[in-house]
Amino acid sequence: MFDPITLFTISATFVIAGGVKGLIGLGLPTVSLGLLTATLDLPTAMALLIGPSFFTNSYQASTGGHACVILLRIWPFLLIATATVWLGATALTRVDLDVLTALLGLLLVAYGGLSLAGIRLTIPAHSEGWTGIVLGAANGVLTGMTGSFAVPGVMYLQGIGLSRDMLVQAMGMLFTASTVALAFALGTNALLSTELGMASLLAVVPSLIGMWAGQKLRRRLSEAQFRSALFIGIVMLGIYILISAKV
Repeated sequence: MFDPITLFTISATFVIAGGVKGLIGLGLPTVSLGLLTATLDLPTAMALLIGPSFFTNSYQASTGGHACVILLRIWPFLLIATATVWLGATALTRVDLDVLTALLGLLLVAYGGLSLAGIRLTIPAHSEGWTGIVLGAANGVLTGMTGSFAVPGVMYLQGIGLSRDMLVQAMGMLFTASTVALAFALGTNALLSTELGMASLLAVVPSLIGMWAGQKLRRRLSEAQFRSALFIGIVMLGIYILISAKV
């Protein structure tokens, strides 16, 4: 089991990561992985985020009042994004993860930067089906490889024109499904032990505390302010990932 200093580091990490998630609706896996991999290996860090990610995202997915409408619209995207996570996870011991991590950071910076510049992905209604399948598959593979659930899934959800509340709830659905798939993939690859599972459950409390604080701040933001915070947060996460990548 972890020593007290490591346990404190894990708790503090998930307070911070939960706060970021509460504010912009995403970022818990990316922030927690970025901080935890400074002292722990990537598979261990990915296992630790399972509990906090599942509980915070389940709550996010269940609030907002638009669950049925969202599911009817994006279920093919959610299905393929979940089913392909195991493909990425099988590469954890076979692929240079630093290169993949750097690629993810570049994607985040590019997406957030273009959005802040007023250039955004717009997906017509008649293209939502096939685009969702393509981007969902890419999202699932990257989730399995890096433990980050955001790219290009958030690009798709934002591109189909969801409102703020629907976007946040839809992201919660994507991240919940991805978390369950990641837990299964790690377990089948012998990367999720009982001890890691218990430590992950203990990390739920600090992540919920951070998320609560972040949500209180988000409620004070207008639609425009929220979108600015979302894209600035995505850029900052991408920069952080690039700095952390050892390439």
